[in-house]
Amino acid sequence: MSKDLLFEIGLEEVPARFIPNAIQQLKERMTAWLDSSRIAYSAVEAYATPRRLAVLVKEVAEKQEDINEEVKGPSRKIALDEAGNWSKAALGFARSQGVDPEQFTFKELGGVEYIYATKSSIGVPTADVLSEGLLHILHAMTFPKFMRWASYDFKFVRPIRWLVALFGSDIVNLEIAGVQSGNVTRGHRFLGQEAVVESPADYVEVLRKQHVIVDIEERQSLIVKQIEALAAEKDWTIAVKDDLLEEVLYLVETPTVLFGGFDPAFLNIPKDVLITSMREHQRYFPVLDRTGKLLPYFVTVRNGGSQSLEVIAKGNEKVLRARLSDAKFFYEEDQKLEIKDALSKLESIVFHEELGTVGDKVRRIRRIADALAEKLRVSPDTQESVSRAADICKFDLVTQMVYEFPELQGVMGEDYARKSGEKEEVARAVFEHYQPRFAGETVPSTNAGAIVSIADKIDTITGCFSIGIIPTGSQDPYALRRQAAGIVQILLDRKLSATLSDVFNIALDVHSNFGNMKRSTDEIRKELHEFFGLRVKKLLSETLRYDVVDAVLSAGYDDVASVVNRGAALMTAVQTGDVFKATVESFNRVGNLAAKAVHKSVNTGEFTEQGEKNLYEAWYGAYESYCTALQEGDATQALTLASSITPAVTAFFDSVMVMAEDDAVRNNRLALLAAIDSELKRFADFSKLVV
Repeated sequence: MSKDLLFEIGLEEVPARFIPNAIQQLKERMTAWLDSSRIAYSAVEAYATPRRLAVLVKEVAEKQEDINEEVKGPSRKIALDEAGNWSKAALGFARSQGVDPEQFTFKELGGVEYIYATKSSIGVPTADVLSEGLLHILHAMTFPKFMRWASYDFKFVRPIRWLVALFGSDIVNLEIAGVQSGNVTRGHRFLGQEAVVESPADYVEVLRKQHVIVDIEERQSLIVKQIEALAAEKDWTIAVKDDLLEEVLYLVETPTVLFGGFDPAFLNIPKDVLITSMREHQRYFPVLDRTGKLLPYFVTVRNGGSQSLEVIAKGNEKVLRARLSDAKFFYEEDQKLEIKDALSKLESIVFHEELGTVGDKVRRIRRIADALAEKLRVSPDTQESVSRAADICKFDLVTQMVYEFPELQGVMGEDYARKSGEKEEVARAVFEHYQPRFAGETVPSTNAGAIVSIADKIDTITGCFSIGIIPTGSQDPYALRRQAAGIVQILLDRKLSATLSDVFNIALDVHSNFGNMKRSTDEIRKELHEFFGLRVKKLLSETLRYDVVDAVLSAGYDDVASVVNRGAALMTAVQTGDVFKATVESFNRVGNLAAKAVHKSVNTGEFTEQGEKNLYEAWYGAYESYCTALQEGDATQALTLASSITPAVTAFFDSVMVMAEDDAVRNNRLALLAAIDSELKRFADFSKLVV
């Protein structure tokens, strides 16, 4: 026999950003509690709106499952003392299992007798444990921020105003923070009213009648369909970002899409400013034409029905007009500020108390960027652009627009730099030096932007490491992991001929000259290599098997492009199965004996067997081309050349006694293997492959 279970937590409006995690957590905690309580069920469905978190558990068993299991304890030898009495170990096992020692039985396992305890427990009715279980779930919930209300010690994301707890048609009796559970839910704050839920299966429809679409997917589908219909009707392209759609989804219970307009004169403000004003402050979706040009309209979602939409639209237009007027004022005022005056203001903004001001950071960025540009041998024009872009890359931080909209840093810098007469490449680099801001974003499209971006990011990372700020666990307040991943991605995608060591050494030299370092250069360099190694590993793990990743990383990852190319070539090879398996096995045999070598100098005059001569000729016949292929980044060709010696290796081990009695002969053969192994390990440590 089974019944459905409904648990709804009614709340004051919860911030939209908290709801996705909260409802997932409620579902997982309910599932975990049912499983640990041995209560069978068929499915758990989660529902959420700004005013409620709820789970509906289908076909919940009316009684816990009975327990009847055997638990293995100590062996007979340990369980009994010399007199045949139960030992302390046996008695302790009995206590831990809640059984009497006289209930022990002996069973043989693997030729050894062990004691076994039989545990039996009759399941209790589910209704008897539900109240305690639901309270446990409530108390276990966690949120980014908690609230206390009235005089209660209980904390939750927002004050609880009602509880619905039903097992079948029966109310589960529980009380928390002065709220008693029942079967009465609440509809839309303005359009609905209280309603009785007769059974859990009625929950969704009861709320629908009270103007609440409680099903998350249904509510999202309604929003998307209405937006698509409006776009088709007006021949618009409505820019729907997933994060904004999710936020709007948890701001409404009955969604109705509407649109409004704004004065076309505002279109003289940069598109990004208008879109940011609409999205970030008003939660509006911007409207574009088919060519991507911004139109003087916006789309929003009302929490209510379709009545008086024109009035609602006019109210939204009035609010947006004020926002855009502010943006227009900031934009016009900012253009009165000269770049040199903005830069002087950076001297009064603290970047970090131990690393100086933003002005200090800009000077370090300039030094690092110049050194990187020289290392990369860019053209004089690009070098000039790098220097200028590095000098002014942070000037927009003191503008009113960026103060109001921090997410526009770089965007406004590019616009203002261009209007101030800066070269196009410089203006573009001011924007691009923030890229990539997050995983998946494109890297800078210009060399100047790429170089200044690397300089900015490595300055922050090196500076933090130099004063002991290193990410641990989930703690990464300066987003150093993201910035390191950005550097790796730029080096790879832009095909820059700088190694990680080049970047580290330049940054360390600059920081050393500025005198801010609190730790030794060698210690910081070592930690930087390890830190970036994890970023490279994460990058490789997105497309490669774990053993392939480990194999190529063991050969070094200082050259990011090299390790990525070697990983791709090796992944392709291992997928050939038995064809490549023989090669790996032969390389590993070489590596195993190479470890015994006392030197790597090979004397061809010491060769006495044809097999060793053939191996030497096979390897050194491919060696020069192999090295060239590695240096030029042609990992596939390098691996093909290395693999070509497989028959010679096999014949060598079949016909030659490596560990000969003659010391000179033995050491020469080991030296040959060591020489081959050291070069193979420049590609990968093949012993880490699982084939």
